[in-house]
Amino acid sequence: MGTVVDDAASVEFHAFFDRHYAELSRLAHLLTGEADAADDLAADALLALWNRWDRVRAADHPVAYARGVVANLARTRIRSAVRERRRIALFWSQREEKTENPDVAGVVDVQSALRRLPFRKRACVVLRHAFDLSEKDTALALGVSVGTVKSQTSKGMAELQKLLGAKGAQLKVPAMVRTGEASASGRDR
Repeated sequence: MGTVVDDAASVEFHAFFDRHYAELSRLAHLLTGEADAADDLAADALLALWNRWDRVRAADHPVAYARGVVANLARTRIRSAVRERRRIALFWSQREEKTENPDVAGVVDVQSALRRLPFRKRACVVLRHAFDLSEKDTALALGVSVGTVKSQTSKGMAELQKLLGAKGAQLKVPAMVRTGEASASGRDR
């Protein structure tokens, strides 16, 4: 964690903060293109600097070090945003399917059982079976490994069968999931 900083170092850090916060925020804004995120990134960078202030103040160019921290945080934010956009695009790229004469009671049962699954298992089951995504595409959408998708899908389906009991053998879970917003309803665990 952070180190204990004496009063002189605290005064020095506050002066550094006052001199460079606006510049670091402007840098974050230019790197990310997000005005709202810029202040947060600058604050996060300065917090990281504060936690290592003994090393930063001993550096030859503390401002350059601070700029590097902001750049790294901005890069991480941009990568996260790109991954999130890919997940959303993958999720919504599937065409909508309509089921004629759905078994409404069965749909309600499946949706209720899905809500009882922990989020990752539920997401794997829904993406694999309701959206017919491959294991690889499901892993990409969730940001997990293919092995995690395989195990979570298998465990999720086993739990669904247990939760649905005898009705589960008669119901086609993938078809039931497709007819409703099963993955969107319920809370995440």
